[in-house]
Amino acid sequence: MRHIINLHVSLVKEEFPMDGANLQHLLAMALYMLAVIVIGIVFARRANKDAEAYFLGGRSLGPWVTAFSAEASDMSGYLLMGLPGLAYWTGLADAGWTCIGLALGTYLNFLITSRRLRRYSIAVDAFTVPDFFSKRYHEGKHKTLMVLSSLIIIIFFSVYAAQCLSTCGKLFANLFGLSYQSMMIVAAAFVLLYTFLGGFLAESASDFMQAVVMVTVLVLILILSVVSAGGLNTVIENAKSIDGFFSMVRTATPSTTEVNVFGASQPYGALSIASCLAWGLGYFGMPQVLLRFMGIRSEHELGRSRRVAIIWVVISMAAAVFIGVVGRSVAGLDYLSNNDAENIFIDAATSYLPPILAGFACAGVLAAAISSSDSYLLISASAVSQNLYRGVFKKNATEKQVMWCSRITLVLITIVAMAIAWNSNSTIFGITSFAWAGFGAAFGPLMLLCLFWKRTTYQGAVAGMIAGGVMVFFWKLVLKPLGGLFGIYELLPAFVFSVIVIVVVSLFTAEPDTQIEAEFDKVRSGKGLQ
Repeated sequence: MRHIINLHVSLVKEEFPMDGANLQHLLAMALYMLAVIVIGIVFARRANKDAEAYFLGGRSLGPWVTAFSAEASDMSGYLLMGLPGLAYWTGLADAGWTCIGLALGTYLNFLITSRRLRRYSIAVDAFTVPDFFSKRYHEGKHKTLMVLSSLIIIIFFSVYAAQCLSTCGKLFANLFGLSYQSMMIVAAAFVLLYTFLGGFLAESASDFMQAVVMVTVLVLILILSVVSAGGLNTVIENAKSIDGFFSMVRTATPSTTEVNVFGASQPYGALSIASCLAWGLGYFGMPQVLLRFMGIRSEHELGRSRRVAIIWVVISMAAAVFIGVVGRSVAGLDYLSNNDAENIFIDAATSYLPPILAGFACAGVLAAAISSSDSYLLISASAVSQNLYRGVFKKNATEKQVMWCSRITLVLITIVAMAIAWNSNSTIFGITSFAWAGFGAAFGPLMLLCLFWKRTTYQGAVAGMIAGGVMVFFWKLVLKPLGGLFGIYELLPAFVFSVIVIVVVSLFTAEPDTQIEAEFDKVRSGKGLQ
């Protein structure tokens, strides 16, 4: 037995040499993980009081926590790894227009949706997105809207959670030379632990901290990268020397066999720009963001949240993109695929920072993944336990039974996410884009129309939700491979199609009853709901 143990230890040492730098990396990341767990423990008692406290925090979020947690839960691993990798690979155009679309979407979602949604969620006593849709239209016993929206959440959040776990796996595999799959499992176990403990409040509080960590390390790495590259002028001149790399209307074409070798650039036309800007439409259907609007303690604080959120988004995304641009000016970066290029942030952190600070910087990547995966898991759990289990199958379920159902669901969704993310060759940005389109098209049009168009009917809501979700799959899998006009990002045509279906079906079905219309008018006036 002793020989077996010694052999195992020697193999671990061979795979993971514990030099001083690695020890400092681990120490910094361990301290960060400990802080997150402490947050979960602190909020555990309040979170487990009842389902509303666990899933929505008792509508007690302040403006800063609302803003930071909304963006941190949204800006997952694609912020620190996906965007820099995309910018490094093809230049400014693709990453830049995507960021512009996301920034516009963030601002407009806060401006248009947040206030009305908070009022409406109070008026109908809803604290999950499926619950809101169901109560908005006074669903009967069949709960079609609730079931549909819950299934959509489970499907697309499994994909989203997979992206987050993939980020963690790539981080540890790149940083320590460990197995991608084993590190992904460790990350999943950690996320489950503190989500179990604290629910929505712990998630939101830790997201606040993680948002601070993310933007800090992004700005720090950007500054140090520019200095290492020889200054801003050197970076710009190098980027301009690559055909199409520093342009917003052309895209570079890197070689997949030789580092820093490019062919002739390709036009980045109106269709591509429209695809990138369409990312902003996704915000109107993102449950992890919409829940923050529902959970803020006062609608009067939403204006401050909006300003904080947009500043954070602009700074963090700009820094992420330019880290990729600077990367092309730094010697020794040898990436021959878009997938490999997503490691550029990690390599920059370990190259330019002392080991202990590099560990904290990499904790920023961990923060991005964790802050999103906990949101996705918690919302998925609420969809199953609160909306399906108690809402449809066992309406007399106790609070304890709902809580146990949610925790079982957390485990199952995590297992599914790990299965999706098991292949280490998939790109973080690619996984994100599909899930983003799914939520944006299935929930976004309905959310806007049910908040602002009184004539929207129950039949229109059901038809529109189905139409948006199905069109994402159809466009992505059937039409997009045809190329040309069909090459546009699937979110845009699916969003438009869903709007058309909702409007047409609503106009051809009976008007909502007087009670629903009276409720709509009450929300519009805002009396007693602020």
